[in-house]
Amino acid sequence: MAAPMSADRFIHALRNEGLTVVEVGAWRTHNRNHKGPWGPVHGVMIHHTVTRGTASTVALCRNGDSALPGPLCHGVITKDGRVHLVGYGRANHAGSGDADVLRAVIAEKRLPPDDRAGTDGNRHFYGFECENLGDGKDPWPAVQLDAIARAAAALCRTHGWTARSVIGHLEWQPGKIDPRGFTMDAMRARVGERLK
Repeated sequence: MAAPMSADRFIHALRNEGLTVVEVGAWRTHNRNHKGPWGPVHGVMIHHTVTRGTASTVALCRNGDSALPGPLCHGVITKDGRVHLVGYGRANHAGSGDADVLRAVIAEKRLPPDDRAGTDGNRHFYGFECENLGDGKDPWPAVQLDAIARAAAALCRTHGWTARSVIGHLEWQPGKIDPRGFTMDAMRARVGERLK
């Protein structure tokens, strides 16, 4: 069990991992905390955005829309490998997912199939949205994949977690497919290498 790190510690961890960080507006206080608790945190969740273009992607993830208000994550990882911080605190990214998956993340064990959606993931996960159309054809530049691994590793390193605390949205919530275009096993291997 871990309390969420402070916003200052969060940005410091990302920069210490060699990432280029872009601060978007008053990201430190932009959150959905009035809708419920944030924390304890247990892991890092990776998503794809189904968007194209840095400016519009970052704006959508910061603001959300009428059906799903922002922030939709904590950081947006764009094709050029930059991490745009759009919110900090509870964010509308994980939604409801499988309690068995959460237990496996906490225990850092192999993930079971996600076949239920009754547990609040927005409370328990840091979230990174990654700019990609999610169609299986849109490429993932090497610099972006490296940034995803670095961002996840930064948070794992700070909390003392292993790469098993990094999951994809598709491993949490039934019916989700993101991220599409790389496997989470391959991403966890990258994170594990960084943590060595």
